[in-house]
Amino acid sequence: MGKLHNTSLVWLLLSLLSQFCSGKQKVPAIIVFGDSSVDSGNNNFIPTVARSNFEPYGRDFFGGFPTGRFSNGRIPPDFISEAFGLRPTVPAYLDPSYNISHFAYGVCFASAGTGYDNATSSVADVIPLWKEVEYYKEYQQKLITHLGKAKANEIIGEALYLVSIGTNDFLENYFAFPQRQCEFTIQEYEDFLIGLAERFLRGLYALGARKVSLTGVPPMGCLPLERTMNLLEDHGCVEKYNDVALEFNGKLGDLVRKLNRELDGFQVVDANAYDLVVQIITQPSSFGFEDAREGCCGTGRFEMGFLCDPNSPFTCNDANKYVFWDAIHPSEKTSQIVSNYLVQTHLAKFL
Repeated sequence: MGKLHNTSLVWLLLSLLSQFCSGKQKVPAIIVFGDSSVDSGNNNFIPTVARSNFEPYGRDFFGGFPTGRFSNGRIPPDFISEAFGLRPTVPAYLDPSYNISHFAYGVCFASAGTGYDNATSSVADVIPLWKEVEYYKEYQQKLITHLGKAKANEIIGEALYLVSIGTNDFLENYFAFPQRQCEFTIQEYEDFLIGLAERFLRGLYALGARKVSLTGVPPMGCLPLERTMNLLEDHGCVEKYNDVALEFNGKLGDLVRKLNRELDGFQVVDANAYDLVVQIITQPSSFGFEDAREGCCGTGRFEMGFLCDPNSPFTCNDANKYVFWDAIHPSEKTSQIVSNYLVQTHLAKFL
């Protein structure tokens, strides 16, 4: 694995060097939509319990302070932004310490706890996906005022849009509450979400987006929280949930092909990292990890958000040994491995 990673890293560095020497990058900004997998702190500024702006979150971030990222450090959009020769972090749109001069290079509209389904965002009173789009429209107007229409439109059209969303629709909504189960079978609910995803992506296209990375859901049955609750199978992965993830991701792939075929100039990439994440979880030592069953925070079995007590004596000393940071979210090291993989494979066409 090490030799492969080193070769890929050299290739990536040479690609970036070529960009800098040419004086112009193909991607001028990273624009992010989604849930906690990509939220860099928007939830800090809304009334919700779905926050992570306290220790030990962020202890390995620049300066060692919590930002609202559900991680011990950086998250995928940060690594992807850096890989594209942009800034090493993508700021949250609602964070008042940033302004349009920062957002011109990258901006995050994501909200931890949200989903394609509006009912999902209502569970923890977070920002629904339609509101993320409204913020994006507001951002466009600010960008035009800041840079002029021509330059703003260039950024809007050439930016790389990262979309990572869907897990909460299943784990925090469909499987957690009866309402959607009464309305839909699981396959029908998947199709319902696919319809919402199509509407969202067509809306982005109408607003000028042309380069989109669409990430599906991870092997959600292998998240530490789900394994903790899987008492009947000795805390193994909940294969029912993984099967749903595979089925849903397959439908997302079909949607990507459909949109690329129907929308002129639209380049949507099916940035599916499911297999890699399964490999990391099942063969952690191959990637330098020691534990893939529990998170670093607290006991690692059920803690996330406010349950990650900064005074917990159980929190690990070195998060780099853990695939997961808390019972739901990956550690910074895992995010970096997955991000590097996506840049070297699915996103390489945009470099």
